[in-house]
Amino acid sequence: MGTPDDVYVRRQSALMDSFDDQSIAIFPTNSSMTRSRDVHFPFRASSDMLYLTGCEQEECTLVLSKVGGVVSSTLFVQPNDTLQEIWTGRRPGIEGSRSLPVDVVDSNENLLDFLNKIKDSINSIAYVMGERKVLDKWVHDAVYTETRARQKSGVGPKRITDPRPYLSELRLRKDSHELESMQKAADIAVKAHIEAMEKATPDMNECEFQGIIEGAFLSHGSHWSYPSIVAGGDNATILHYHANDAVLKDGDLLLIDAGCEVDGYASDVTRTFPVSGHFTEPQREIYQAVLDAQRAAIAACKVGEQVTAPNDAARRVLSEHLIRLDVIDESMDEPTGPDGVGLWFMHGIGHWLGLDVHDVGIYSIDSSSRVFEPGMVITIEPGLYFASWRTDVDVPERYAGIGVRIEDDILITNDGPVNLTEACPVEIDDIEALMNGD
Repeated sequence: MGTPDDVYVRRQSALMDSFDDQSIAIFPTNSSMTRSRDVHFPFRASSDMLYLTGCEQEECTLVLSKVGGVVSSTLFVQPNDTLQEIWTGRRPGIEGSRSLPVDVVDSNENLLDFLNKIKDSINSIAYVMGERKVLDKWVHDAVYTETRARQKSGVGPKRITDPRPYLSELRLRKDSHELESMQKAADIAVKAHIEAMEKATPDMNECEFQGIIEGAFLSHGSHWSYPSIVAGGDNATILHYHANDAVLKDGDLLLIDAGCEVDGYASDVTRTFPVSGHFTEPQREIYQAVLDAQRAAIAACKVGEQVTAPNDAARRVLSEHLIRLDVIDESMDEPTGPDGVGLWFMHGIGHWLGLDVHDVGIYSIDSSSRVFEPGMVITIEPGLYFASWRTDVDVPERYAGIGVRIEDDILITNDGPVNLTEACPVEIDDIEALMNGD
């Protein structure tokens, strides 16, 4: 269905409400980047540009202005260029961009002229220095260069404001249109993970699973939202493992952390399963500990609860399991702390999710944990990692080489947490039944 134009316009107005009158905000999208020589990285528009306009084009700049309380928008785009388009693809150009939710569309060639014309009528500029050299120079000169007109009457911008804190707060709470895209991304990721489980057999290479996962993304009209982690056996104890090139042995667990994008919105899912189709008893013990911790953490994702509550809940459950399994000593002062659970669960419980996988939005306000509000989306991803290669700690022999992480995408609502990725099997019996065709 897509996001209606009036939604983008409301977002633009809401952002400019954060700034004083006679202000402008400048948002260049990402530049295309060279991978090597004539090969470029795949282009993705900046998340802020997607949020404010939905524009996916390269080399664009959005200028929002507020004068006399009236917000206006101008989008500068690449003009049509037949020679360039023969090589790199058709451009919408100015005419083809007029359907975008902005007041005026103009050519990139006119950007600096436009900014110079309005410079003396504005008091402040919202811009992130370092995003584009030509704009960095213009903003710096506009604010700091002394002119005769400024000396006489004080005209022109007097300060630079960072727009990111204001825009981040807007992006933190998702509307129904954003959630529709996020649910689609979640559904595709679930299908991909299920396909990987169904096709799993010993002696497959990690890269084969990566191909299954990312092929499923592509076949459903999506693509990965972050490089896939496909880690078998001991590799699963490396949190951001990226080689994805090892052969899986009978008896190995396989951890796949992979998500995709729809309309720029990300999913982020992790499942851990035995390539043989059956968990061993030690694997069951660790897996169940992580699953119980995830359940407790998800239950804590409620409106009004502090965002630290899921982490606290997960660590309590993990400590109970690890004490029972004789991994940590129940007599220690802080079993949930760095010398207890923290030895085997080294990362946070999750992160905001949206147009970025690690999405914008602060986690504390005035040194205190913020509380959950409707529309926030957070990942919940407890794990336990018993790396056999570690020399800094005594790794329990029974669990050496086992790494388990379970991750789902959780929407905060007034009616309680909603798991956007709950369709992906997570119970031990369900995973084994799926993998064995039961």
